[in-house]
Amino acid sequence: MDQELKDLLERCKAEERSAQTALYRRFASKVYATALRYTDSRDEASDIAQESWIKVFRHLGKFKEFNSFEGWVRRITVNTAITHYRRNLKHRYHKDVTETLATPLDLAASKKADFTMSEIQTAMAALPRGYRTVVQLYLVDGYSHKEIAEMLGVDVNTSKSQLSRGRKQLQAFLAAMSQRAKPQADPRSNPTN
Repeated sequence: MDQELKDLLERCKAEERSAQTALYRRFASKVYATALRYTDSRDEASDIAQESWIKVFRHLGKFKEFNSFEGWVRRITVNTAITHYRRNLKHRYHKDVTETLATPLDLAASKKADFTMSEIQTAMAALPRGYRTVVQLYLVDGYSHKEIAEMLGVDVNTSKSQLSRGRKQLQAFLAAMSQRAKPQADPRSNPTN
């Protein structure tokens, strides 16, 4: 951690408003981006980001200097998003894992395609919220199925099932994008005509 951040954190712990504003400005976009990955709307992401910042400032004294501050803030934001998700969960689906992961052909096809970050984000946003949350937690944030199950209050098999189905839908969305992006041959250029 650089000295400038250390000094800023010390000033924040002393409840210096200008330091709190500076810290917020330094990390606000990252907190919002993390919150947005777990929500269906910008308004919801704003609520989660705001709640996360309240927790950051409330618990700043618990932050250990040898840890990554950015990682600590991201973890608070992810946990806040999960709490928000659980609080607003209307229906829970507890299903056993009955589907297999993608076929080797699907996997090979997805490895050949190159996608921009924007295209991947678009595909992720198209997933049902439950699938998207588990895919995000498992593949992006690195949580285990056991941790995800505990966070979401579901069975481990439900987490595995949601990941499997989410991966399949994500691959289908990306495959459809890839097909749309391929240039179509002009039938007038066919030499057999």
